[in-house]
Amino acid sequence: MKAKILILLCLLIAIVGCSNDDDDNNQANINGNYVGIFERNGNTSNVVLTFTNGTFNGQSAIEKFPALCNGTFAISGNTITFTNECIWTADFDWSLILSNQWDFSLNNNVLIMTKSNGDKYTLTRQ
Repeated sequence: MKAKILILLCLLIAIVGCSNDDDDNNQANINGNYVGIFERNGNTSNVVLTFTNGTFNGQSAIEKFPALCNGTFAISGNTITFTNECIWTADFDWSLILSNQWDFSLNNNVLIMTKSNGDKYTLTRQ
């Protein structure tokens, strides 16, 4: 009986430990320079994003579409949460600022990020 409890306890610790390692690995795996496009409602813009150890910075070919600057990010599972650290003027749609939660997938060198409103980044690591 004690052996079964010990085995279950060890498995539980391993599972919890692995889930944190996966988040760290995802964050490390996303590091790099990416180029691609941002899409909203059929409109697109060329973008460049760089991810480095929990920080990001970016630029867009069209000013404020999307609104890219710099900040931090955190990964949990297939969700990436951005915290933008720039000051923005009130003369545009603030939902274009790269912030809050996005679903993402990273396959080979292609990073796809989607938001619940339909916004999408399709990026290729350079």
